Amino acid sequence: MNIRNWLEDQRCLFWVLQLGGWAAWGIIGKYGYSVVVLEEVAPDYGYYVALITAIAVVISLGLRLLYRILWHRPVWLQVLGFLGGSFGAGYLWMACRSSIYYRWIEQAKDMEAWAEKIGPQAMEMYEKISYLEGYLSGFTVMLAWSALYFALKYYRIFQEVRESALKSAAMAHEAQLKMLRYQLNPHFLFNTLNAISTLILEQQTELANRMVARLSSFLRYSLDNDPMQKITLKQELAALRLYLDIEKVRFEERLSLEVDVSDEAQHALIPSLLLQPLVENAIKYGIARAEEGGHLRIAARVFAGDLLMELSDDGPGVALVDGKIPHANGVGLRNTRERLHELYGDQHSFRLSQTDPHGLTISIRIPCEKG
Repeated sequence: MNIRNWLEDQRCLFWVLQLGGWAAWGIIGKYGYSVVVLEEVAPDYGYYVALITAIAVVISLGLRLLYRILWHRPVWLQVLGFLGGSFGAGYLWMACRSSIYYRWIEQAKDMEAWAEKIGPQAMEMYEKISYLEGYLSGFTVMLAWSALYFALKYYRIFQEVRESALKSAAMAHEAQLKMLRYQLNPHFLFNTLNAISTLILEQQTELANRMVARLSSFLRYSLDNDPMQKITLKQELAALRLYLDIEKVRFEERLSLEVDVSDEAQHALIPSLLLQPLVENAIKYGIARAEEGGHLRIAARVFAGDLLMELSDDGPGVALVDGKIPHANGVGLRNTRERLHELYGDQHSFRLSQTDPHGLTISIRIPCEKG
């Protein structure tokens, strides 16, 4: 088990903090107090500190057991246990400390000599102050231990709830993306089968057969690719050519394609089948409506850390309002917008504009990720 996994384990983390925290307290107790007052007159004071630290470890484990019993009880009972447990643990610890101190440290010869040197009144005052400070510090230390225990416990619960919420959000995000991605297949399939049906009705069986064969190739590619995995633009263009092979059965020489993609852009990652529904829209609403057919142009380049893609056609075009097509209810544009929003949030842009002299241009900007 590596250090990270070890620290993420609640039991291991507890013992690291438990032993480390009390060891730090013991070191402060030895080298903070004894150096000033008792180092010369009580040579065994360091052993005394080690012993009372070990006792504190045992008492705090009793507190841990108490809090675990109260954990699922009402809050008022937890608060009562928190205060009462801290006070009781502090009292027990200081009782043990006082007993050991009296029997071990105060009975030392050097300690007796020191007491005679400062006088009985000063020694009595010192004992009273030490006694009061001891019980107050014992309660304070145990209270701090309890507060830290509950703080870490609730922080751990908060982290688990947060992780669960993030996991749920990620699952919902993934489900949304898969839904959007799989939505393309029936949409595209419906349009293609419509075209095949038309060819059959017109008794163009050879063309219909070629279209079915190419449709099979495209669908095989579509099903073989994970909808959550991004692909390079080069792979996307290869899939796009499979789709255009289907459309060329209908349009033959009336459909032409120009690809102007830089070498750097070809290796950039994009969502799979991002361009296909846009090309399908361009053919359906642009090129198919022109008797002489039309021309499609796909361009892409990398600029300032972003991948810039542009798809344009020279069809009849459409009137735009604020960069959008009014009353457009098609799947292609909406689906693409939603997929880009789910994947990139505010780090993308999707813009429609008029192609000069006529037609429609779609411009997409997304962060450039290398494949």
